[in-house]
Amino acid sequence: MPSTLLIGAGISGLTVVRELTKKGHTVTILDKGRGVGGRLATRRIDRSRVDHGTQYFTAQSPEFQAFVETLLLEGIAGIWPVTDSVDAPLHYVGDNGMSAIAKYMAQLVNVKMGERVIRLEKITHEGGNGWRAICESGNTFEASNLLITIPAPQVLTLLRDSNIGADEVDMAALEAIRYAPCIVVMAVLNKPSHIPSPGVARPTQSPVVWVADNYQKGISPNQTSVTIQADAAFSQTHFEDDPMTVGQILLDQLTDLIPPADILTYQVHRWRYSLTEVRHPEPFLKANTPALLLFGGDGFGSGNVEGAFLSGLAMGEAVSR
Repeated sequence: MPSTLLIGAGISGLTVVRELTKKGHTVTILDKGRGVGGRLATRRIDRSRVDHGTQYFTAQSPEFQAFVETLLLEGIAGIWPVTDSVDAPLHYVGDNGMSAIAKYMAQLVNVKMGERVIRLEKITHEGGNGWRAICESGNTFEASNLLITIPAPQVLTLLRDSNIGADEVDMAALEAIRYAPCIVVMAVLNKPSHIPSPGVARPTQSPVVWVADNYQKGISPNQTSVTIQADAAFSQTHFEDDPMTVGQILLDQLTDLIPPADILTYQVHRWRYSLTEVRHPEPFLKANTPALLLFGGDGFGSGNVEGAFLSGLAMGEAVSR
């Protein structure tokens, strides 16, 4: 059975590995981070939990609905009763934070964290053509197939550093994918917030576009914490500014919901590639290389959590054909 190497331990990558592992494939995931999930991210601050990436997800396709049903039955996910309209889709969240979903998906998966891939090499081995990934750590990994699910700008840098050009990869398709940044504030409070039930506010006259109470959300039962997301324009303008100063600017917009005297501490996280504004229309992109090379993730297909999952499914099917 051909081996597969995958770069990126977000939901797309984890979906691919789960699908291929079921079929007996040998798969290894490499990721530069400390934990799986990408923007399915939950942080502990003091006695609280804070979702500081993706806030929830919905399920429209039969494939993703079936997966969500499994998450619900296993107690990994729950329903957050946030409704924008009568016919709005259900909002699902990780039972102990969004990262719980990624951790569940990563069970029995060969994930190598803290491995930043800096160069790719084409190789020939007994089984035919393949790939070698060279990491910043000095470690190398080899496989017959290579799948990449990291953000497109990072993919382009890796390809150029590996001398893989437009004759083999549709660079224009990757360059067309566009992301918006997002600055996120995570504040821990010493009393309940003033955010109305079920714990969501969407300011309309502010650089803040989303405020969530993680206690009301059900992921931080021991201490109230809130997640604040800035809009793309503010995030782009202030991305390189001092994080704590920027965080205070955002908190100052929300004194009616989060009184300053109630704030025990706060942290700031900056997502350079947060919301995909322009996506590749197909669920993945295939390179014209001797050994299989596919690109996917939330920048492909329908986007968001469900789109990333479907991209992973499609990539898995392409590998196992």
